[in-house]
Amino acid sequence: MVKNASIDGEWTVVLPSKRRHGKRKTKPKVHEEEEEEEEEKPWKSDDLEIDPQRQARVKQKMENAIKKVESSKFYTTFLEQLKRPEVSDQFRHVLGAEAQLQMVMYGIGSIESYESPRFQLSIAILMKREFDWVGNIEVFDPVLSVTESSVLESLGCTVLSVNEQARREALKPTLFFMPHCEANLYNNLLQANWRMDRLSRIALFGNSFQMYEEQVTLEPQVIRATKRIIASRGFTSEFAIETVSDDYFPAFHDSSWHFFSPGLDSELPLLVSEGL
Repeated sequence: MVKNASIDGEWTVVLPSKRRHGKRKTKPKVHEEEEEEEEEKPWKSDDLEIDPQRQARVKQKMENAIKKVESSKFYTTFLEQLKRPEVSDQFRHVLGAEAQLQMVMYGIGSIESYESPRFQLSIAILMKREFDWVGNIEVFDPVLSVTESSVLESLGCTVLSVNEQARREALKPTLFFMPHCEANLYNNLLQANWRMDRLSRIALFGNSFQMYEEQVTLEPQVIRATKRIIASRGFTSEFAIETVSDDYFPAFHDSSWHFFSPGLDSELPLLVSEGL
């Protein structure tokens, strides 16, 4: 099921069926267009004014979602994983000497129309409330309306006005929160930070890189969209999350935390030069 599609097609995000089938493996979505640099462009929503009634309804939906997630077994399990030494030590490594890491959310989708984006945003907001090392939350998705953006801002988020195509350089410790984005966006992020010092400043929440590696095909467009994902697997520590219940499966299935620890800076250009 397509969660939301942007006007230019760059931000289509795919959600799975709500049905669970044991060890079912879903096929990660990849972008089929040629990889090419696109100029960052200021973005404006189609609706030009905030609708107060819609705003109130969306805010209520978000408050309900936050309460539901906060009281769930899923969130308890989520927090327990973050506090385990094998994961918390990874965050400390990303932070380095800094007190906080910023959070950047790409491809969140419509929080007015869909429950899964509301659950995903709820997790980000609850993390900021729970951990003092989580800083400002920046959000971008082309589908966000002005009304939705106003609700996000009321919840303490900053809505970006530029579509970065997920090419943000990690010049400081950054948590990229990108559940169920297309492979090309993860690839863009890695490409923009394909240096040891930058990769080490990144914590990434998104589709399992291990799954991409397991399901990679010989199709040229798939290879283009996943080449840096696959190349990074050798120095990526991945921690899969548990969805615990069917309520949270559509929003978080096959999602993992990813941390990058390349051993030698010289390895990275070598991987690219080999055509991976």
